[in-house]
Order: sequence, then structure tokens, then C-alpha cells
Amino acid sequence: MLDSCKVKSACNLPFTYNKKIHTAGTSNADVPLADPGMYQLDITLRRGQSLAARDRGGTSDPYVKFKIGGKEVFRSKIIHKNLNPVWEEKACILVDHLREPLYIKVFDYDFGLQDDFMGSAFLDLTQLELKRPMDVTLSLKDPHYPDHDLGIILLSVILTPKEGEPRDVTMLMRKSWKRSSKFQTQSLHLSDLHRKSHLWRGIVSITLIEGRSLKAMDSNGLSDPYVKFRLGHQKYKSKIMPKTLNPQWREQFDFHLYEERGGVIDITAWDKDAGKRDDFIGRCQIDLSALSREQTHKLELQLEEGEGHLVLLVTLTASATVSISDLSVNSLEDQKEREEILKRYGPLRIFHNLKDVGFLQVKVIRAEGLMAADVTGKSDPFCVVELNNDRLLTHTVYKNLNPEWNKVFTFNIKDIHSVLEVTVYDEDRDRSADFLGKVAIPLLSIQNGEQKAYVLKNKQLTGPTKGVIYLEIDVIFNAVKASLRTLIPKEQKYIEEENRLSKQLLLRNFIRMKRCVMVLINAAYYVNSCFDWDSPPRSLAAFVVVEDMLEDEEEEDDKDDKDSEKKGFINKIYAIQEVCVSVQNILDEVASFGERIKNTFNWTVPFLSWLAIVALCVFTVILYFIPLRYIVLVWGINKFTKKLRSPYAIDNNELLDFLSRVPSDVQVVQYQELKPDPSHSPCKRKKNNLG
Repeated sequence: MLDSCKVKSACNLPFTYNKKIHTAGTSNADVPLADPGMYQLDITLRRGQSLAARDRGGTSDPYVKFKIGGKEVFRSKIIHKNLNPVWEEKACILVDHLREPLYIKVFDYDFGLQDDFMGSAFLDLTQLELKRPMDVTLSLKDPHYPDHDLGIILLSVILTPKEGEPRDVTMLMRKSWKRSSKFQTQSLHLSDLHRKSHLWRGIVSITLIEGRSLKAMDSNGLSDPYVKFRLGHQKYKSKIMPKTLNPQWREQFDFHLYEERGGVIDITAWDKDAGKRDDFIGRCQIDLSALSREQTHKLELQLEEGEGHLVLLVTLTASATVSISDLSVNSLEDQKEREEILKRYGPLRIFHNLKDVGFLQVKVIRAEGLMAADVTGKSDPFCVVELNNDRLLTHTVYKNLNPEWNKVFTFNIKDIHSVLEVTVYDEDRDRSADFLGKVAIPLLSIQNGEQKAYVLKNKQLTGPTKGVIYLEIDVIFNAVKASLRTLIPKEQKYIEEENRLSKQLLLRNFIRMKRCVMVLINAAYYVNSCFDWDSPPRSLAAFVVVEDMLEDEEEEDDKDDKDSEKKGFINKIYAIQEVCVSVQNILDEVASFGERIKNTFNWTVPFLSWLAIVALCVFTVILYFIPLRYIVLVWGINKFTKKLRSPYAIDNNELLDFLSRVPSDVQVVQYQELKPDPSHSPCKRKKNNLG
């Protein structure tokens, strides 16, 4: 039976208990309090009662933070529109000593705004008995208004001494976002590692169709709207639609669904303002628990605190093939299971579930010679495995530069042109996890069943860093499905960092752009040579073509209206910075486009080059048997009736989608495998062990 205690929680009030506990367990007074990493505090955040209302509707969207020594070690999920929330979340916290109390703070979540404080409490860890579960009730108080009753928080806690190595727990990585920064940055915190371990239970597919009658936020009576989505720690930002109140986005993306009961997606609409803070247009929510599974729902959502509607398509589907297991449990080594997987992606299943392209198995075995990130000359490494928006991670191996994880990860492949990213971090309980190294491996470059030592690279993947990681990867896919998937838009990563202004990056993009321009200039020189009459037939033909073009040429002289709005000096600086970032990105896009065309013809990715050749051969055969006018007629009918047949279809250009899969020169360098030291060869290691 659990012992219960009542704890007063004003900032400096002592703890009082309903009854004293002397019977079972060991008193903390008999245990030394200064031994580092000595205790494990398991907490279950049960529920809250009679919490303070912070929103206009008389409700709140509460979540809870745990802090020790001023450092956040846990953050709960958000319970929307509820003053009596039920969390039932577990946290496992490693405690260096018991002198620092556990600080509990409750906030009301406001998307895009500063969260409101709802109260706080302290839990004195020295008052807990070891190895004994206890129910704890904490009264929430505001230090500035100690007489105000802000409700209570109910916890279950158990404190145990640390013995031996930490528990081998394999968990999902969740990104912690620092919302105070203009450019949102990603960081891994220990609180993320203490979250309840579970795989996602399903996929939420969202198609943002359009906005209707949005609120005008600019002086010209229009807006430059974009939309932000948030489900837990997952975020997505749509593209900006300039100067319109009825934007047509036609964007599709997926979120992972972690909770059995669903969840709530926060949606906010914003007006983009260069050099100023973006204007808030309105907000709405989607309660996923109210939607049926395996069915597409068309939703027209009224924007609260604003004007207009958003139109979306939402589909909830079962989870894809994603799993984590020990090295002893291997799907592909089980002959029966391997045959089942091969059959699933065999030639007879070409048109069955076109989104399910293949199967990926990653064995994360070990790493050697990692960088020492701690002052002790050691590191606490864990490994993150990412495939597009799927992220899984290993347990942490403490105080070791040569960790062994021996974990097997399996993923569902939706695009064979995806890149597997494996990153090693050093866990740090006091601050963000330290980066130790990273590798990026295109799926098409993987050699099945071969254990390889990959040299870890820096964050930009441009050069080596210290250490190697041993991986064994297997890829099984259907080539026809993979080819068809190449002609539809790529999946966007919804937690990528925004590009910052970088002098080095701007110069690199300029040089890349210059190379592409030089190719065009050389082509122009060749065209110019046609007018030197070195070859009269060629020059005569060029003269006829150019004269015909000059007769039909029409000049456009559209000028953008100048913004007469006066801006302060700081706003102008921000505006210049945004323009520079835009120029930097445009240079990157244009240079990448030219490099991708070049890399298609120089066989950088043989699969894509063969696909282009096969497509051209098929088109040639079709032209041989069918007159061109019929092909153009069919193409035109398909193009003009597409919106009638599928009103909410996402517009795309198959050629651009194909080129988006071809790596640019920068990506070729990032994906290039560095040669490891011969002493890191797995075969040589085995021989040394035998010797």
C-alpha cells in the first residue's frame, strides 16, 4: 500500500506530513548525500485539480516542468482546455545529491505567445524514504501572491539508490525547442530522455488546402499568410503566400501520433512582415480523438481571435513498420520473416500501397575513439538514428569513449532517395547534449549485410571529427514503386532549422552560381561563333532563328510598388538581413538546380540516371507508334481536368520532383564516405581478438 503525504509548497515553507513514517525503508539521514549520480527518482505525474484559469474562456492549457538545481529535467505534455488535467506521465530522473529540492512549475500554454505562470511547488527529497512508493499532494502557490489558492498537483514518487550501470532503456528522441530565439534552434535535453518510452502508434497525414476570407493585416488591405502546426514537440510551417486573403497552399505533411487517445493539433495563421514581428491572424485546433481512423476527413476550421477559415484534409492511419530491439532479435535473420518481407516488396506487389516502398534495418553496433566531452576525459554517448521525420535513439553508455549499443532499428521506407542520418551525442544532465559526430548515408549507396566502420563527420558533414561508428544496414525495396515515388514531391522535414545569414555560405553559393553562369556563358560564346560565319550553313540557320525570335519578342516592364511605410533603423537592419538570407537561399536553389542537371548526366546516382534513360526510351517508343498531336491532346485533357477529377490534389511538376532527388555538389560532398583508419576495420579487429 502506498503511503500518502501532504506537502505545503510556498517558496520558503517547510514540508509537513499527515503522518510520520518510520516502519519500512531506510532513512535518508543515514545515506551520504554528496555521492554523484547516486539516486534515481521515479516520478509519476498523476493529475491536477482546481488549477487556475488563464485563458479568456475560463480554462487553461496546463503543462508541468520539473527542475533540479535550476535545470529543467522534465516537461509534460499539454492538456488542452482543462482545469483538472490527467497526465499519467512517468519520469526517471538521476539525482546527484538530495540537498536540491525538486521544483515543480505549472504553466498555461499559449502558442506563439509567452506561456502564463499557474503556480509552483517544492518537493524536499530528503524527506522521502528510500525504495518506498509514496503518493504526494502539492499545493500550488505564486511567490508574489502567497495567499492565492492555485490548485494542487498529485504525484507518485519512489527514490532508490543507484547501483551499478543505469537501466538500459531505449527511447525515442524528442526535440526541445527554444522559442525565445528568432531562429528556432534544436537541442537535446535530459528531460527528453526521461520521457515515457514508446513508439508512435500511428501517422497523422495533413493536407493544407486553402484559406478563405482571412483577416487583412497590411496597409494595402491584404496579407502574406502562412500557417504553423504543432502536435506535441512536432512542428510544421507552411510556405508564405504573398498578397492574398484567399491563399491556396496545397501542402501535405505527416505527424507521428504517440498517444492512443489521439491528441490536439494547434494551428495558428500569421502574416509575414519583413523587418517586423509577424502579425497574428488567428488560431484553431483539431482534436484527433474525435476523428475516425483509416478515413480522410475534410475540415473547414473557423479561426478564433481572428477572421476567416482554413480548409484541411486529415487522415489517421496505423503505424508503419518501425521498431527497436536488441541485436539478438533480428528480423532479417529469421528466415520466415525475411521471406515475408521479400514477398511484401516483390514484383507481384507493385500496385499495393504505393507509399510503402521498402524496408530498412539498421544495426547500431558500437563506436570507437569518440571525442571526450566531459571534464573527466570521458563522454556519455548515445546514438540517434533518423530517416526523414522518423527518429529513434539508443540508450546512453556512461563514461565511455568506446560504447557498445548493439541495437537493431527497423524503418518503413517511403522514398528510396532518402538519406539515413546517424548522430552521436554526449548526454549532459545540466545542459543541452553535446554533438560528437554524424554520418549521412543515402539508402541507394548501402551494401546489404556488410558491417562497416563509418568515420564521424562534423555538423555540416564537410570534414571528419574524432571517432568511428560501426553499422550494419540492410535495404529491401520495390524498384517500380521507388521509381513512381520519384515523380511526386519529397517529404519535407518539419524540424529543420531556418537558414541563417552566413558570409561563408553566401560566398560558397555565389561561387557555385558563378560556375553555372560560366557554363551558360560558354554556351553563349558558341552561339556567338555562329555569327562569325566560320560555317556558313550554321550561321545562316542561326540568323533565321534569331530574326524570328526578335519579331515575336514582347518586353514586360512590371515594377513593384515601393513601400512608403517608414521604418526605424533596427527594422531596416532586420529587413536587410532577411533580404541577404533570401539572396543566399536563391543562389543555393539556382546553383543546386544546375548541379542536379549536371549530376543526372554524369551518373552520380546510377538509379536516377537509368530511370531517366528508361523514361526517354519509353517516350521514344510511344512517339514512334502514336502521333505527337494525340499525345499533346491527352496531356492537355489530363492537365485541364485534373482539378475537376481531384479538387484537392497537390500540384506538382514531375520533372522538378525528379531533379529534387538528384544530389547537388554540396550534398555529394556531405554524403561522401570517408575512408577509416585500417586499424578500425571490423575484419582486422576480429583477427586481433583471435590473436
